Amino acid sequence: MKPPAPLQAQAQSPSPPSTLGWPVPGFNPSINPGSGWPFSPGQDPAGASGWPAQDPAGFTPAPQWTPTHTGLNVPYILNLKRGLYEKMMLTIMGKIKPNPKQFTVNFLRGNDIAFHLNSRFKEGGKQAVVRNTKIGDHWGTEERHTQGGFPFKAGQSFEMKILVTSEELKVAVNGAQLFDYKHRVKDLNQVDRVNILHDVILTNVNVDTMP
Repeated sequence: MKPPAPLQAQAQSPSPPSTLGWPVPGFNPSINPGSGWPFSPGQDPAGASGWPAQDPAGFTPAPQWTPTHTGLNVPYILNLKRGLYEKMMLTIMGKIKPNPKQFTVNFLRGNDIAFHLNSRFKEGGKQAVVRNTKIGDHWGTEERHTQGGFPFKAGQSFEMKILVTSEELKVAVNGAQLFDYKHRVKDLNQVDRVNILHDVILTNVNVDTMP
């Protein structure tokens, strides 16, 4: 048997404010949490960035990232030097493996799981995006409702964006908002690691700061 692949850790230095701006003009994620975040698919002035052209005159595309052929090792750990903070946005790009069982993203504080996102492909013959928090040895109440159903498909690529606001996490997949998750761990700066697990091939994990 081959030994398990080592965890790949990456230190995250604070990112400068993003030049992209929030894709909805006049939108402040901490003031207007329900106004159509994050963007509409297919509206892309730069051709590859995935952002809409509501304000093309002031649009500056992000530097393009070229993935390696091997991608990123899974399980994957991203260290957050600042922890979580308001207007931080995590972007995860990858591809679901064939015949998947689950795909997991955890936000960690010590041994606690401040945010557990578990996409289940075969739970009793159904699919579900389950969210929860684990403090000590105790899980909280599961949340399962999503806007638009289950967003992942076996063998297909995806882009997930997780935006941190003062009250909640806002999660979108492939240009459509999926759900909001109210913070259960209030000390956001103590949530200092992101862990990505299971049936996914990662190509890019990135942190930006929205203006």
